[in-house]
Amino acid sequence: MSFDWIHPDEAAFWVALSFVIVIGVLIYVRVPGLVAKQLDARAQGIADEITEARRLREEAQELLASFQRRQQEAAEEAASIVAQAKNEAKMMKKQAREEMAERLERRTALAEQRIAQAEASAAADVRAAAADLAASATEALLKSSLKKADLNKLVDADIKSAGSQFN
Repeated sequence: MSFDWIHPDEAAFWVALSFVIVIGVLIYVRVPGLVAKQLDARAQGIADEITEARRLREEAQELLASFQRRQQEAAEEAASIVAQAKNEAKMMKKQAREEMAERLERRTALAEQRIAQAEASAAADVRAAAADLAASATEALLKSSLKKADLNKLVDADIKSAGSQFN
């Protein structure tokens, strides 16, 4: 076997020799074990972070589900409140209509009563005016057609008949 390529005067020889020495020193000082420990520690840290991330993700999903349930419950409650408000509005509208109808009936009855009173008063006034007019006309007719003696007899007869009616 010939080592022609290795010649102490060439730079490649010294580079190769120094490379072998550095590698030997690194192995002797146990650098690969330290690197392996650091890599293992880093791998464990990454695994812990992944575990923590999974835990946080699960908590976030639970929170999301909780918020979705609350949102659904709030929507249902809002729908219930709206339905109740609509029912109350319908009842209030119905009640207001009934009260308005009652007021209208009372006012109509009161107006009819006032009209009836006015009619009765007008009829009484007309009767009184007619009676006054008839009395005046009768008086005028009697004055013109009866003499004073006949008139006195007639008044006396009326007084007697009126006295007998009150007794």
